[in-house]
Amino acid sequence: MLNLVKTQPLLDEGTEAWILDTFLWAYQEFDGDALLNEMRFILPNGEFFPEQVNSIEQMASYVFTQVKGYAGMQAWPIQLVAPNQISEQSFPLLEFSGVKRGDNAELVSASGSLQISFNPNQINQPQDLIASFSQSLAHINVLHNRSLPPGGQELVPQAVDLLACFMGFGVMMANTAYQFRGGCGSCYNPYANRSATLAEPELIYILALLLKAKNLPLSHISSHLKPHLRSLLKRANKQLENTISQSANPMLIALTEAK
Repeated sequence: MLNLVKTQPLLDEGTEAWILDTFLWAYQEFDGDALLNEMRFILPNGEFFPEQVNSIEQMASYVFTQVKGYAGMQAWPIQLVAPNQISEQSFPLLEFSGVKRGDNAELVSASGSLQISFNPNQINQPQDLIASFSQSLAHINVLHNRSLPPGGQELVPQAVDLLACFMGFGVMMANTAYQFRGGCGSCYNPYANRSATLAEPELIYILALLLKAKNLPLSHISSHLKPHLRSLLKRANKQLENTISQSANPMLIALTEAK
């Protein structure tokens, strides 16, 4: 019997096209080869965050150091400060020798340093804290690069979310994109939630795209996603495969073909 039930695409054509265009923009503008070769999918477990800490400040400092390292930004002059210590700052001039991220990145000169802070309410929601730090670091990359994404200035926040995924933090980005507001009331803290500009379907599609670019199966990350996101990942992957099979973009084909 013919299967008359078709799986609906996860994203509309316009949204999918923007993600694919912005993915290629990120690849071209942010040391794509180095980033993809060195990038790992950072997961919310003890493999990536093994230490135990005893205070809000220690937790924030430890998570920030881990996230900065996984983002390949060890060489960047970025300091974590307490919320009451953050001050107005202008973006410094930074000069790197060769690549800007990873173990081989070398900062040649800097006209100053950068400060970022943290939300103390997120200490008990570590995935939100990790995702928020990754957003901040991705935003710094976009500011330093000064190249606008497809869609221009208005879509910079969305491009920041995509770049945070590109840097390895897509699982946490997807898991924290939507916050359930029901339940007993005492379990929900709106001040602890991160600010998401891409919704779950868009972030899941980006994850499927990154898995394809890394030639990894869906099972590599699916068990670490919230249960309702796993079926979305399958739909995203199916839509992506259909799109690639019909694409004439040689760069997209080359990035996603089996390696």
